[in-house]
Amino acid sequence: MKNAHRFYIDGEWIEPEISRKLEVIDPSTEQAIGTIAIGSAADAEKAIKAARNAFADFSKTTKEDRLALLKRIVTILKRRKDEIGDIISREMGAPLIMARAEQAGLGAAHFEETVRALETFDLEYMQGSTRILHEPVGVVAMITPWNWPINQIACKVAPALATGCTMVLKPSEIAPFNAIILAEIMHEAGVPKGVFNLVQGDGPTVGAALASHPDVDMVSFTGSTRAGIAVAQAAAPTVKRVHQELGGKSPNIILRSADLAAAVRAGVRRCFANSGQSCNAPTRMLVPAERMEEASAVAAREAAALIVGPPSDPRTAIGPVASAAQFEKIQALIEKGIAEGAELAAGGPGRPSHLNSGYYVRPTVFSRVANSMTIAREEIFGPVLSIIGYETEDDAVAIANDTPYGLASFIHGTASEARTLARRLRAGTVRINGPAWDGAAPFGGYKQSGNGREYGKFGLHEFTEIKGIVGYAID
Repeated sequence: MKNAHRFYIDGEWIEPEISRKLEVIDPSTEQAIGTIAIGSAADAEKAIKAARNAFADFSKTTKEDRLALLKRIVTILKRRKDEIGDIISREMGAPLIMARAEQAGLGAAHFEETVRALETFDLEYMQGSTRILHEPVGVVAMITPWNWPINQIACKVAPALATGCTMVLKPSEIAPFNAIILAEIMHEAGVPKGVFNLVQGDGPTVGAALASHPDVDMVSFTGSTRAGIAVAQAAAPTVKRVHQELGGKSPNIILRSADLAAAVRAGVRRCFANSGQSCNAPTRMLVPAERMEEASAVAAREAAALIVGPPSDPRTAIGPVASAAQFEKIQALIEKGIAEGAELAAGGPGRPSHLNSGYYVRPTVFSRVANSMTIAREEIFGPVLSIIGYETEDDAVAIANDTPYGLASFIHGTASEARTLARRLRAGTVRINGPAWDGAAPFGGYKQSGNGREYGKFGLHEFTEIKGIVGYAID
């Protein structure tokens, strides 16, 4: 990739201040697929200055100008979608078919949803004699993860552009190449100089420099709760806005009114999608206690039927996890589940027997899990499911809410029961009976899953300040 050793700052590809390189590893082979430049605080400073200088003019552009810009970006994103999917598959191991359709496809989908939201979003309106203005928040630092890379970049960049903000993006150094393609798209689409800037680097260096800088007005971060705390601490002295989408340990409540076998199969597939590397994955399956044995058997069969293999193989349902560190963490937590007495229904430690290299994890199902066990408390971020029994609906709600997280919840059962139950769950999103993805629905969490919301009009709100001009209509 021709721009892998440069950063996109002030509308140009420039050399880093310090020459440092980092290998990018293909998790399916454990071999390097290339290198990127790793930035420094000086590179972050240069990008922030460019964004600050560009803000004065870009913040004054019209809604119509920004809509036209977003639509140009959508066109180019769609043209390069397969290219983005291909590199994401190699960077973080998603099966190629899924990487093209979902990983890359969601990038364009977020920009399209932002266009729809902006078209009907009132940036100014009267409230009595007061004029209410939604103004751009300013310079935004964006720190994004490796698990859904272009998805999480797009749901920050699109609303920031839509509202007139300028930005500096630091993508994950584990999956950085897709962000380089996006920067090329921004340039081709005619994003004004300094509005979008890209600096590669690690969290302790570039991430910390962005979060703490006084000329950054907002930090939008997606990642682990542990890293989110560090970002918030770095941002606190300058009292900037901090938007965070963090970890999760999402419950999946299967009610007695549900088709148990169908709901369990769907829950296993949803949990193990993207190799279990989704913050909103339904990793705790709650089933009626008297049907634990049946649910465990169905889940075990479904897990065994999922093909683990190279991302390039069209039969592959589960690719490798993204890194050696992630592989080792998952293995340690599987061992912990066994040591704490959970019943191993499928999978277990180590790689699948037909694979002797790559960061592949056996799809693992634990049954008869207590919600106090480590595997039910900690975010594993791998293809590991915990099945927990409940006695009553009240019991199910108590178990579901007994977590430091609150990103998502899932319910299977009759619609009327599920609607009532959904109101009792402390989570930012509740999905009833496996609906399709909704890019206009708010996405974000309660408790240690973060603060603020992304997607559609909710994302637009996050990137604006609200001003009231009192007495505006009084002569």
